[in-house]
Formats: sequence, C-alpha cells, structure tokens
Amino acid sequence: MSELIEFHRELIADIQGDADVQGLITAEAFFEKVTDLLTETGEIDEANRAYYEGAIGKSVIKVDGYGGDPAENANILTLILCDFAITSEVRAINKADVENFQKRLYRFLEASLDANFRNSLEESSNGFSLAQLINVRWQNIEKIKFIIATNASFNARSDAEPLAPLDNKPISLSVWDLKRLKQFVEQGQARADLVINFADDFGGSVPVLKASTGGDTLESYLAVIPGWQLANIYEKWGPRLLEANVRSFLQARGKVNKGIRDTIRDEPHMFFAYNNGLSATADSIELEKTEDGFVLSNATNLQIVNGGQTTASLHAARKLFEQQLKNVHVQMKLTIVPNLLSEQVVPRISEYANSQNKVNAADFFANHPYHVRVEELSRKLLAPAGESRYRETKWFYERARGQYADERARRTIAERKKFDTEFPRNQFFTKTELAKIENTFSCLPHIVSLGAQKNFTEFAKNIGKAWGNNGESFDELWFKRLIAKVILFRAMENLVSKADWYEGDCRANIVTYGISKLVFDLNEINKVIDLDWIWKNQSLSPQLNIALLEAGRISQEVIINPPKGLQNPREWAKKEICWKWVAEKTADYMTKPDKISISKDLAISRVKDAKRSAELDQSVNTEIEVFKLGSELWRSALAWGISKDLLSPKERGILETCTAIPRKIPSDKQCTVALATLNKLKEMGFEV
Repeated sequence: MSELIEFHRELIADIQGDADVQGLITAEAFFEKVTDLLTETGEIDEANRAYYEGAIGKSVIKVDGYGGDPAENANILTLILCDFAITSEVRAINKADVENFQKRLYRFLEASLDANFRNSLEESSNGFSLAQLINVRWQNIEKIKFIIATNASFNARSDAEPLAPLDNKPISLSVWDLKRLKQFVEQGQARADLVINFADDFGGSVPVLKASTGGDTLESYLAVIPGWQLANIYEKWGPRLLEANVRSFLQARGKVNKGIRDTIRDEPHMFFAYNNGLSATADSIELEKTEDGFVLSNATNLQIVNGGQTTASLHAARKLFEQQLKNVHVQMKLTIVPNLLSEQVVPRISEYANSQNKVNAADFFANHPYHVRVEELSRKLLAPAGESRYRETKWFYERARGQYADERARRTIAERKKFDTEFPRNQFFTKTELAKIENTFSCLPHIVSLGAQKNFTEFAKNIGKAWGNNGESFDELWFKRLIAKVILFRAMENLVSKADWYEGDCRANIVTYGISKLVFDLNEINKVIDLDWIWKNQSLSPQLNIALLEAGRISQEVIINPPKGLQNPREWAKKEICWKWVAEKTADYMTKPDKISISKDLAISRVKDAKRSAELDQSVNTEIEVFKLGSELWRSALAWGISKDLLSPKERGILETCTAIPRKIPSDKQCTVALATLNKLKEMGFEV
C-alpha cells in the first residue's frame, strides 16, 4: 500500500506541475495525462476533451471527452469521464460509485439523441459539438465504450465489461483506477487485465500442436482458430490485441485488405490456404489435455504482432458475411514470451513476421536505433542553466514506458534527490510527445490532430526514411535543437491557455497549428526560428512569444469556424484543407521577421561548424585511444594478423607504425584505420 500512496502523491504532483506549466486547471491536466496513457495502451486511438456537466430533471449528466470521430475509429464511439481529486490519502471508490459515473455518461449519450437537449446548448460549447457528433454518426455507430479514469482506488475490476445496450448498440465499460495507472506507468503493463478465456467466453478451446523442442528456446505452438471466434475476441478487446504491432488497420483500402474481404465473401473455404495467418505472443497460457491432444483454454496478454489486417478484416465481416465466416479458419503461430523478455523479443517477431505489406516503420519500436540515439544523447548532454536556474540539468527521454519512474525507484532516497536535480520532473519527454512536436515543426498540424497513435505512425514512416543506414545527421546539435522545440511547444501550450483571445476549446489543435503557421511563414522567406538561442537560454524571447500568440490567434479563428457541414472544430482540424486555410492567412509578425528568426543559411552553417568540431574531437579521441592501447598491444595484433593472413598491405604498414609508439607518431587518419583494423581482428578471434 505504501507504494500506491507514493505513486498517488507523485501523480498529483505531476498533474499540478503540468497544470502550472501549461496553464490548465488540474482536471484538464489529468484528462490529458490519462488519455496519453490510454492511447499508448491501445484503449483509444485519440482523445479530445469535451467537458460538459449538467442535469436533466434531478439526474446529473457528465462527460469529459471522447475518443475521436466514430467514423474514423471503426464506428466505435468512446466516451470518457474523469474523477480526479487532490487528497492527502488514497481515496477508495466502490461499485456503486462506478455505477453512478457510468449513469452520467449514459444519460449524456441518451440526451445527445434528443433534439430538445441539443437545441438547449450553446452552439459554441463542447457539449453541443459532442452531442451533435453523436447524433450525426448514430446510425453507423456499431459499439460504444465508456471509460472511467480516476485517481482513486477501485475495489473491483472492470475491463470491457458489458452494459445494457442502447438502441441495440452494445456498450462496454472499462475503469482505469489508480492501481491500474500505476501498473502501466511503472511497468509498461497496459494489458494486465487482458485475459482471454477461450473455453468460457469465446465458444470453446482451440486445438494446439507444440512446436518448440525445449532447452533454451521459447515455448511455441501452432493452432488453427475459427474466424468467427477471432472476430468475437476482437469485438471485445479491439486494437488492444494489436498493441505490439506497429501496423494500423487500413480499412480494406490496400490490396491485401480487399483480398481478405473478397476471400471471406466468395471463397471462405479457401481462406486458410490463401492467408498467411497470424503471429502472436502471450505472457502465459493454460492448456488442457483431451483425447485428441492439447487445447488452449486461456491466454494472458495475448498480442497479435502480425496479422492485424486479417484480424480486423474478420471482425469487419461479422455483419456483412456472417454465414461465410463460419467456414473461415486461420492458422496461428503462438510464442510464449515472459514479460521480462517482451521488449527485446516481441519487436523482432513482429519485424520478421511482417511481410504481407511493406511498412517502412516495421521495426520502429522502443529499441530502434533512432530511439536509442535520442536516449543516449539525453543522458549525456547537459542543458545550460539559462536565466531561471542555478545549475545545468539534463532532459530525460523515456524510450520505453516506465523508464523514468524505474530510474528513480531503484535509487536510495539520497540518490533520488540527486537524480531529481539532474533530471527535473518537468524535463522528461516521451516518444509520442516527440512525434507530436516533430510533425508540428514539419508543418503537419492536421496529422498531429489525428491523435497520438495515428500521428506517431506517420512520424515513424518519415523518420524511418530519414534515419538511413546510420543516422549520422542525428547528432548533438540536432538533439539540442530537438529540446529547443520541446521548450517552444510547451511554452506555446502555456501561452494559448493564458491568452485573452483563447475561448477555452481546441487548445491542442491551436498549439500545433500556431507553431506550424509560424514555421511555415518564416520558411516562405528562407528563415527559421533560432532554436540554438532557445537551447542556450532554455526559454523563449519576448518577441517570439508575441509572434506565437499571433499565430495561435489566427489558427483559432480558422479552427473554431469550420465550413458548413463540419460543425465539430476538432474534426475540422484533422483536414488538410484546414491547414491550407491557416497557412494562407497573413500575420503581423512578418513585418519584422528578423526579430524572431535567423536565415536558413546561418542555421545550415552552424550545422557544418558543429560537424567539423565533432570530427576534430573524434580525431583527437581516436589518437588518444591508439596511444593508450600502447605499442605492446599493437605488436601482438600485428603478429596475430600476419599469422592468420588477415591484413592488407596498408593495414600491416599502419600497425607497424603503431608498434613504434612513441618513437613514431601515426597520423589521425592512420589512427582511424588502426582502430578499425583492431576491431576486425577482434571479430576474427583476436583477444586483447
């Protein structure tokens, strides 16, 4: 319990800190914090705050937000209610409390279908926009999800629990309480409650054949699962089954999806022969022995790491081709991967298994070299103290969920204080935040507005291409400029929240659009924001703040006034045409652009200077390394290389020079070749 109390205090401190930095009330900060986590878990693809609280008669109705337009989220409507309170002790809520919360959501859902209720709302209000969206989409909505997020401790478990339907549309309830949030934040365990009982809940156990041979190999099985059963499992758990898979379902637009659909419709009996099947992992399973062999009765944390399109296509066929689905069977390769190995093993399984569609970001997981590079630089580079601090600090990049909390937790109290000084809590950032910021500076605010997961997928594709073979352009100067972007983005969030023109809605959209607007306008005259100045000062200049506010004001004007037929500003912000309208607007700050920018040529010349300086440092370090190894080692390496006939004439000559240290001094280029040759000999078996 003491650990839960500590997490409770830290969470409240985080929320209060976020609220102060971003200019939010704590309820808003909690919504943003918890929905960021929910998008990472796969519970939702995106989240929009749309707070409304009122009454119908004596009954309270309330909603805090929703999971995006159902038309863009597999016709699933997700409504979110938050229960956040600042208390010294951990609050407890019971089933009656949760039922009260869900009734408030249910009443709002019902009221949204009532024209009298919608007409009673201000057209500019969050409540009206959401109610109108629900009403317009109602005919096509197939499923409703209620999510209750709370910083209290719930004494029961509720995950995708079925509720009474509305208008024959199924409703499920999931509760994310303090314990569940802690589990994910500290351990990355989003799927702790994802237990699939094939035997009791989904029509029967699945026959399996053991494929592993024991020893050091991971336990693995082959199975054939009925298409209707897989579709029903996806119906309950949805994208959470595909959490470890970077591929997002493409809704039968690509050739593979159309092929899957057509096979289900026209040749269901040939599905098994035509389809590549699934690759899946699980933390653990339960098997039962029958007269015909083993059957899979239960799986904990089942993840489909390849076959997301197949699974979602089968689910989509449940209504269209229900009879045909009964004749569909899918092969499945199931590997049991203990949680401790999941970060290393699951991405590789997904990378090697994904072959149906070419995906540039197939291996873009937490262990991709790009993320490793950002992590390494974040642990190494000291950020200047700036004007508001007395000492240098570092920015902590959380490559994998829970790293920051884990780094703190494994230290003593004294060490933790030192860690907090070196890595302040407000100076750590995540993959999804990085993707949001980078796409904003790439002038893709409409993509950012699609939500964290869709935005990250697009970002991954672009960075995967930019990384190339070795990612040499992602150096220290690049990292410093990345941090400058983080500082600017967070400053913009605060500026918008406190602006006298801000109308209290669509802040996230205004922030990304405003920054993109300024970047775009400067680019048109061959200029860029001076990110190096921001890094050096760890803050923004007053002139830049003013320019950002102007860009934000222009963005808000366009976003909250969508064209006829698009009444929801957040949905309008997802359209590329919205960005074009913002980009075309004239801004006052362009009359004196030199106050807020530098020329592109100057920015490029600084990159070249940094590269030359890095090359010089590397050259010096190489020479030092060669000298430190000493002539004796070089004589051994030379003799071993000659005995194995592994040295070219050039390599042999350079190693001979190194054996004469310090009488002979190898040049910097010779030192580079010497170290490369030594590494080659080590790979061939030479032992230092």
